[in-house]
Amino acid sequence: MPNKPAKAASPKKTAKAPAIVVDASAHPPLGMPAETFLRQYWQKHPVLIRNAFPGLQSPLQPEDLAGLACEEGALSRLIQHDRVNDRYSVRHGPFEESEFPGMPRQDWTLLVQDVDKWDADVAALLPAFDFLPRWRIDDIMVSFAAPGGSVGAHVDQYDVFLLQAQGHRRWQIDARSDAPQDFRPDAELKLLREFDPSHDWILGPGDMLYLPPGVPHHGVAEDACLTFSVGMRAPSAAELMGDYIDTLAGEADESLRYRDPDLTPPRDPNEIDADAMTRAVEALNALRMNDPDRLGDWFGRFITVYRAAGEVSAGGEAARSRIEIEWDLQQGANLWRHPWSRMAWRRAHAKGGAARLYVSGQEFALPARDAQAIAAAAELDLAGYSALSERGRDCVIELIASGHYRLGVDDAEDDDGLDPESEN
Repeated sequence: MPNKPAKAASPKKTAKAPAIVVDASAHPPLGMPAETFLRQYWQKHPVLIRNAFPGLQSPLQPEDLAGLACEEGALSRLIQHDRVNDRYSVRHGPFEESEFPGMPRQDWTLLVQDVDKWDADVAALLPAFDFLPRWRIDDIMVSFAAPGGSVGAHVDQYDVFLLQAQGHRRWQIDARSDAPQDFRPDAELKLLREFDPSHDWILGPGDMLYLPPGVPHHGVAEDACLTFSVGMRAPSAAELMGDYIDTLAGEADESLRYRDPDLTPPRDPNEIDADAMTRAVEALNALRMNDPDRLGDWFGRFITVYRAAGEVSAGGEAARSRIEIEWDLQQGANLWRHPWSRMAWRRAHAKGGAARLYVSGQEFALPARDAQAIAAAAELDLAGYSALSERGRDCVIELIASGHYRLGVDDAEDDDGLDPESEN
């Protein structure tokens, strides 16, 4: 019988990229289950999410942002664009209130970092992002842009969700894998030398654009608008290594040293030979954190230290005793966490070991139930406090003394949240 002709190899099917535009009206804020978003988009593909926050009314007004930019402790920038010469200039706050009424009608942007730390209504947006670890979220930056306002085409090295809160902004992105990322040599800001957008959209209130790290983008205000940028904490390898090495050096046992008990007469006394390098590596390896709990404690302390400002310190008021604090809680007072306090927790790797609560670079050994409850609670009432073990309550009292909680009555006067500077 004649041989049957061999079947032609079927071409490999390439994975289809997920949709770049979705509507979240029926499933806010992502338009899909969180698992689907994380599997298909997170750190892989950008996506425009229409109606991520349907009917959104901005919790902040432009005049509020301008007032915040005048505060000494706020991190603010004012960026202006000279269209004729295509030049961007940047000034850093705090600014004088008298500056804003005289600003041009167009081509400028005011940006303020960490607005979630200053305004409780802005911070109330964060639970919508609980599909991500809270310790990964850095801040909510808010920008007001006059018509034509922009910070130029640029690229970020962290994930960001760009939520349109008021007005309209045109966003252009270059989603190609080989998009050029060289910077302009003539700009104060890190702006792209070339930008050739592959997608172009106008976002209105409630629309949100998700961008993974490294996607070039350019936003220009169509009219006076507010944009909320929910940015992620993404420490560089250099940051991680620097802190890790500092911790190793600070905790190193002086008795751990370069050793050469197997030394033999060298062929050349001036040569650093291969055996010497092997011993050097062995000396460094002796310092490594091979214990998973010790490594976890280092990372927990590192990731809960705020990266730029806003250190928490004990207040100037006379310290209240534990009996007084517990009495106040019984009378209806609450404990409010300081907005600069970053918290996370970790289960012990070793069986039977205590869990760890990390608070702004400190660590506390606690039962897992307590560590989980305290890390999750932006506010503690009597019921929440009483549900903690004795060790958990001891920890809370210590955190109060350090300024991480404020005791107060939850009434209308306190609806605007804490002033981050009031406790420092």
